[in-house]
Amino acid sequence: MKESLFPEKPECMKHPLIKPDTVEQRLYQLNLAGEALKGSSLVVLPTGLGKTIIALFVIASRLQRFGGKALILSPTKPLVEQHAAFFKKVMALPEEEVLAFTGSISPAERERLWEQGKLIVSTPQVIENDILTRRISLENVSHITFDEAHRAVGNYAYTFIAEKYFESAKNPHVLGITASPGSSDEKISEVCEALHVQNVAVKTEKDRDVRPYVQEKEIEWLQVNLPAEMAEIRSYLEKIFDDRLAIIRNLGFSAGSGKYVSKKDLLLLQKKLQGEIRVGGDPAVFSAMSVVAEMMKVNHAVEMVETQGIEALRKYLEKLDAEASSSKASKAAKRLMDDLYMRKTLYRAKECEVEHPKLELARRIVCEQLEGNPDSRVIVFTNYRDSAEMVVNALSRVSGVNPVRFVGQGSRHKDKGLTQKQQVEILERFRAGEYNALVATSVAEEGLDIPATDLVLFYEPVPSEIRSIQRKGRTGRQHKGRVTVLVTKGTRDEAYYWSSKNKEKRMLNSMHGLEAVLGPKNVKKSSELSDFDSVSFISDSKPESKQNTKLDSYPEFQGIESESMDKIESGSLENTEDFPITDFGDPGKTEGKNGKDSEIISHTKDIKLQKNSDEIGKKEENEKDYANIKEKQKTLVDFGTASGESSDSLLKIIIDHRETKSGVAKTLDRLGMELRFMALEIGDYIVSDRLAVERKRTDDFACSLIDGKRNLFAQLSDLARVYEKPVLIIEGEDLFTSRQINPNAIYGSLASIAIDFGVSILYSRDEEETASILKILAKREQTENKREINPHGKKSASTLAEQQEYLISSISNIGPKAARNLLSYFGSVEAVMRADIEELKKVKQIGPKTAARIREVLESPYKG
Repeated sequence: MKESLFPEKPECMKHPLIKPDTVEQRLYQLNLAGEALKGSSLVVLPTGLGKTIIALFVIASRLQRFGGKALILSPTKPLVEQHAAFFKKVMALPEEEVLAFTGSISPAERERLWEQGKLIVSTPQVIENDILTRRISLENVSHITFDEAHRAVGNYAYTFIAEKYFESAKNPHVLGITASPGSSDEKISEVCEALHVQNVAVKTEKDRDVRPYVQEKEIEWLQVNLPAEMAEIRSYLEKIFDDRLAIIRNLGFSAGSGKYVSKKDLLLLQKKLQGEIRVGGDPAVFSAMSVVAEMMKVNHAVEMVETQGIEALRKYLEKLDAEASSSKASKAAKRLMDDLYMRKTLYRAKECEVEHPKLELARRIVCEQLEGNPDSRVIVFTNYRDSAEMVVNALSRVSGVNPVRFVGQGSRHKDKGLTQKQQVEILERFRAGEYNALVATSVAEEGLDIPATDLVLFYEPVPSEIRSIQRKGRTGRQHKGRVTVLVTKGTRDEAYYWSSKNKEKRMLNSMHGLEAVLGPKNVKKSSELSDFDSVSFISDSKPESKQNTKLDSYPEFQGIESESMDKIESGSLENTEDFPITDFGDPGKTEGKNGKDSEIISHTKDIKLQKNSDEIGKKEENEKDYANIKEKQKTLVDFGTASGESSDSLLKIIIDHRETKSGVAKTLDRLGMELRFMALEIGDYIVSDRLAVERKRTDDFACSLIDGKRNLFAQLSDLARVYEKPVLIIEGEDLFTSRQINPNAIYGSLASIAIDFGVSILYSRDEEETASILKILAKREQTENKREINPHGKKSASTLAEQQEYLISSISNIGPKAARNLLSYFGSVEAVMRADIEELKKVKQIGPKTAARIREVLESPYKG
């Protein structure tokens, strides 16, 4: 049977928009593509089985039938470049029509390229910004692929883009692709609702048409014992934690319902305390907040010693000690580091020379793999950068192992991240074999095409089923792979392992139910490939007329042999109880993730899935009750959209370009306001010639009071100096708890802002409410008071040098550094203005384009 269905020399796809002999024909991929073409769809397929190929088939069909453009969205720049290279290789389009968009391309250049592009691969943030600023229109986009579609939740850019796409496109069609949509019905439903999905198609490694392409994946988890020295250090930390827990209970609060108090329990208690403070909590609430802050630090330290090792713990404790010794230290930090048991912990951590047994085991496993097969590639996943560095140092001492650390872009304490260019270079060198061990944080979990990885090693489990599946998918793509998980016995490692394993099972069960509800209607054998004879699927033989399907509208595909299709049995998922599920949990802060492990309550109304047990059903009933209550509560956004503003008086607002990253601009767009983005020196939002708004999140506001570099009062001083009606919006609900600052200091600052600076203070709960307040202010100013919108004002320059730098940097494309370089080179503003292009090009950071732009600004006639 396999010989007839899967010949030794596989056939290749034939399609007018796909280059001949470039893409292998796999029946399950054609099957999924055919289902996806029936309507906007979510396709779930294990990692390494060609989700991008399915997207290719769908894109080719949509472009062939509807023309226009196709858009592929992927979360990171390395993924964008990877996809762009693939589509340039296989699509029969001129190379200049297959484009990659990232933040490194200027907005003006993206606007120009958008017009010529036929297939654009982009990060979602770039497209989101270009939609908001009206640089591009999705009207003629006939298809969008959302890669790693499980990210389409909350305020992620995918949700906004999908919303605007279905509002404006002539022939909208969406394909979401993912290996791991989430463990709960609510999460999966939220993704489907955000992407306007009508159809869900699922394949697993157990499906008969998929099985021949699945490489064996050996999964093992190895247990180690926590050394006595580390157990002793942990006992000191546990005594501190128990002491603080007793204080919390004496203050009248409780954390958790059982003996073990998790980080989630602490976060829930912290949220509850914040709520009590907002309604005028007594002094005990503030004391409890401070104690909870200590407990969270101790909880993290326990995690370090249990799952990472002494070196990671030592670095964390040294950081806490330095924080407690600083002049800006909180009471919680000082009190914690003065504790006798914490001093003992710090002392023992410094003198302890015992390594965590995981480190030696990781070293041995990697060494054995590379000794047995010198051409192997190994990926070691760890949750923390410090641990990644520790593992790299350990592997560097082993002959034949060439490790490299692979982390995200963000900078941490004494740790600068990797730029996207550096990430791409590292991956290329890893593929080429210059490095044979990639030690990575979560930034390497999603989508990266590293086909030759023979071993994936989890330094610790992660509790997220999505991250677990993504990690395991890095191996077993083209040949047999191996996954090994290191677990410390009797620690949270074990809890995380079982957590992710159970979530994976729940995810598969949820996908069963969702596919039954949102799967193709009136199709008895939904994955029989004979249904797709009329779609451009390969083979020179013509299909019989009786095998025509609903997809007759895609005649560009040339049909597959019907006999081979009839032999494929599918249509629903097979039993997955023996599906190899392994994974592994992750603690606190990890890299590169926008999502949370906590379940999200979805407000989806049309999707009702049968629960696996009475307990789960009861839980969902409670969540639905809560969701209904939430739906009945009106917000400012509801009132704003229901007010029926006349289109004759379109409200306008000018927004600082740095604010595009917030959700405020997206909500303003939904509220029907005309947005204009500028580089504002004063204020974040301009609503009239006299009213400007500075927006501060509560954590930013609190930090600005203790961090001299942020200088909130200088910002507000400029705002009040330039605008007659200055406004400060403080956004969030944790003003008094985001940092351990005496409430009297916050009240004093608010009083000074209002009385001394004359700035009006308004409060909002979140970004949506901030947007609604801004619309109300704009309506008052522009409609009722007939005020014009006019940005003006510059930051006050206290020195002559700053004024000179300001004059030069006001020229387009000249930043502060380049301005200083020009002034240092020429000596004065006048000399800069007199310099010709050749002289300007001699200055560091001034290239031909910038030099030409300077001369253009200085020499062109004024046409105001």
